[in-house]
Formats: sequence, structure tokens, C-alpha cells
Amino acid sequence: MPKQVGSYDAKTKLPEILRRVEAGESFTITNRGKPVADLIPSRSSQRLKAESAIGNILKSKKHRISDSLYTELKEAGRK
Repeated sequence: MPKQVGSYDAKTKLPEILRRVEAGESFTITNRGKPVADLIPSRSSQRLKAESAIGNILKSKKHRISDSLYTELKEAGRK
């Protein structure tokens, strides 16, 4: 359920509210107690986070070590 914030508070605390929206919270902006707008996280930012996560996963899969290096590391760990 979105939190309600008055238009004056929304104006004066906009940077804080935007950080909270970026973190996933939603707000309903009111004017004289009546809802006038909903402030919700952008879907495009979620898409960018997902693309970044996928890129990191694919990048980590590219770093493979040879069998000889693996054996060397394993043996070094046993000392």
C-alpha cells in the first residue's frame, strides 16, 4: 500500500522520496488530503538492474581455469 505524502512535503523532501522510490517504495501525493498522483518505481530501472545482473552472471562464466591450475590450487590448499 503506497504511503501518502502531501504536495508541500513532496516538494521539500523530493530527493529523499526519490531515493525511497528507487529502493522500491511507492507514494501517493495528495493535495489538501485528496490523492492526485502516484509515485512508483520505474520499470526501466528494474530492467537495467536485471540486465546488469545477467551480464555479471555471463561474465563470471567466462572465467574458467585450466585443470592443471585447479590441481595446483587444490594441492596448495592442502598444505
